[in-house]
Amino acid sequence: MPVSGLPLYNPDADLALFSNPAFRPTAAQRAGLVLVAVGLAVCVVALASGLGAAYPLVFGLTALVGIGGGGVVYALAGLARPAGVRTEGTMTSSNEARGAVGWAVGLALTGLYVVLYFWPAGLAGLIPLADPLSRLLRDQPATLDNGGQWFLYTTLYTLAVAVMGVKALVRYRHSRYHVIRTLSVVFFQTVIAFALPFFLVAVQQPELYLHYTWPLDYDLFFPWKMAELRAEGTLGVAMLIWGAVLIAVVTPVLTFFFGKRWYCSWVCGCGGLAETAGDPYRHLADTSMTAWKVERWLVHGVLATITVATVLLWVAAVAEVGWLDAVAGTVGWLYGLLIGSIFAGVVGVGFYPILGSRVWCRFGCPMAAVLGLQQRFFSRFRITTNGGQCISCGQCSAYCEMGIDVKWYAQRGQNVVRASCVGCGICATVCPRGVLKLENGRDTSGTSRAGRPVNNLIEDLEILA
Repeated sequence: MPVSGLPLYNPDADLALFSNPAFRPTAAQRAGLVLVAVGLAVCVVALASGLGAAYPLVFGLTALVGIGGGGVVYALAGLARPAGVRTEGTMTSSNEARGAVGWAVGLALTGLYVVLYFWPAGLAGLIPLADPLSRLLRDQPATLDNGGQWFLYTTLYTLAVAVMGVKALVRYRHSRYHVIRTLSVVFFQTVIAFALPFFLVAVQQPELYLHYTWPLDYDLFFPWKMAELRAEGTLGVAMLIWGAVLIAVVTPVLTFFFGKRWYCSWVCGCGGLAETAGDPYRHLADTSMTAWKVERWLVHGVLATITVATVLLWVAAVAEVGWLDAVAGTVGWLYGLLIGSIFAGVVGVGFYPILGSRVWCRFGCPMAAVLGLQQRFFSRFRITTNGGQCISCGQCSAYCEMGIDVKWYAQRGQNVVRASCVGCGICATVCPRGVLKLENGRDTSGTSRAGRPVNNLIEDLEILA
């Protein structure tokens, strides 16, 4: 017998929750998914049969149109729905809530990275699919002998950023900040990180990545790498000079004015993939205090490790001490294996559906550590809050990809000035009360930047819709 005053349990209501039409794909989205499935099927057939080597143009073009075109069709179908982050259903999604689909995607990504780094011959059936594009862009065939697996990987990486970038543009089309930010990461990945380096190879120049520098490009200032770039001629020397200027001058100046977001959310390829392909998983970041403590130790530990490794290599090169040279070489090799390959690649991307989209950026990226220290102590960037308007809904914390408990700051009316914040602005976008604003200006109030509200701003560059 029901208790007086309490409604009877209605199982149909629960069924309606999980079968909400908002979560069912439309006809256009189904068509996009079919195209993606065709593209993936072609890749599987090429991988298993080796037919891709016999018909590279047919298989490559079909895979590209299927995966890329189908993804764009699926993304554009979202125009029929309201813009913004749809929070309902996220925590019950099989893909976005560590369900069966999420684990399957995570295992597939992890497996791909393991094969790429440690058994590239396993991709022999797929590499020929990239051969026509490789000949077009870098005037070379795509083979294992000339790094064809890396060309294939870079192509797929860029395709993921571009296609999921369209999806992000559709989702955040109501916000000019997010539209420009998404266009920026797509541009830097497709032009600066993809087209330009391979064009340089095609004209017999070194393959250069102008938006990466030490310590993210960890071996840029290793003795052997510097000797190699100097031997490449003018462009190689220019890259060394640019790399030094980028880390010593450009980085601190831009971080002072705009925070680390100028790089982590607008330029970096790792951040570009996280903000596009990783966007559905941003809410999976751990916001606990324990995670924050682990984050600080790990990310600064990685920065210290690569700094020590670089110094050791130079001391060994100058001193010409045999045993020291062996130690330094081992340290550099271990860093490349454990950090450059396993942490940044296998874990950093493969674990998107399990640990969130910024695992590498948050816990391992040494560049993020450098920028974070500059942002925490010297930058004019901050997220301001209006505690009187906060209703403690927790959406800001839930969708922070860096695991920052933004609600804790908002409830107290304190500015968010954290080294890990990448300024993506999603916390302000999902806030139903407009409590949060991304601001940049000089603090003239005489109060501490680390916790209390800041008044009398000189500039307010971005106010999110």
